[in-house]
Amino acid sequence: MEFDLTYLEIPIAAIAAFLLGFLWYTALFGKAWQAETGITDEQAQSGIAITHGLAFLMMNVIAWGMWKGANVYHDIAEQTFVHGSFHGAMTALKLALPAVAIHYLYQKKSLKLFLIDGGYLLAFFTLMAAVMYQLKL
Repeated sequence: MEFDLTYLEIPIAAIAAFLLGFLWYTALFGKAWQAETGITDEQAQSGIAITHGLAFLMMNVIAWGMWKGANVYHDIAEQTFVHGSFHGAMTALKLALPAVAIHYLYQKKSLKLFLIDGGYLLAFFTLMAAVMYQLKL
């Protein structure tokens, strides 16, 4: 019996996005993000396992959706890191960022917070699609 590795692209891409998020919301923009949200260190640490677990689950859902799109619209030979980066960025710019912008406008969130979170979404979607296109398992 042979094990199909095809679906490993999804959790690998989710892990890449998760690790990017760790870097983004700690070393790169952690303090600025906390200042903009008003979340204290104690609040950030509260329930961190469930938060990270659910976030990772949602990253897998997003990766699955992106994977389905890549495999429907593109021959496997067209799937490269650069091509995936392009499609990931376009998905973020056309879907994720406008959706977040709508919420932030109604919630009166700051432009700085939108740039931090929106920048992460753009990087997240770009990296996730690039990884999946490159792997082509």
